[in-house]
Amino acid sequence: MADHEASTTVDVAPNILFDYLADVERLPEYLPWLTGVYPTGPRPAEAQGMEARRPQQPVHQKVEVTAVDPAAEPSEQPVHSEAWIDVVEENRSLRWGAPGDNGYHGELDVDFVADGTSRLTVRLHTTQAPDQEIDHHLHHALETIKSTIENTPPTPGDTPQA
Repeated sequence: MADHEASTTVDVAPNILFDYLADVERLPEYLPWLTGVYPTGPRPAEAQGMEARRPQQPVHQKVEVTAVDPAAEPSEQPVHSEAWIDVVEENRSLRWGAPGDNGYHGELDVDFVADGTSRLTVRLHTTQAPDQEIDHHLHHALETIKSTIENTPPTPGDTPQA
């Protein structure tokens, strides 16, 4: 078993960063080994807003994930798997995992640092032996998130980066 953790500071307000990260269909934008994330059912009623659920109640969503192993040969086929994602808006926390014996799960937290600045922390737990390659991919994902959100101007309909 291995636990991995990495953090970075992002020059974007915490609510904007969290809204971006909580949009599960955007995961492949910053996790390059994911080639697709597809909800397997309708959006839960709890996702309609905080008034539709109890305090600290996560919005639980089941998804199907298509991924490639970053260490695999380019000719290997993508892997399809079921997974789950829990979003807790009040804490700006997102948890995820995959059912089965692999014990894989993780979480991310977005914390306030200062006006327009956030701290993003990601933790992963796997049943694999400790592996520096996983740490490398984790740091790469954080840098991709930081670069993408800091350098992408808002599009119509998005929350402006204030």
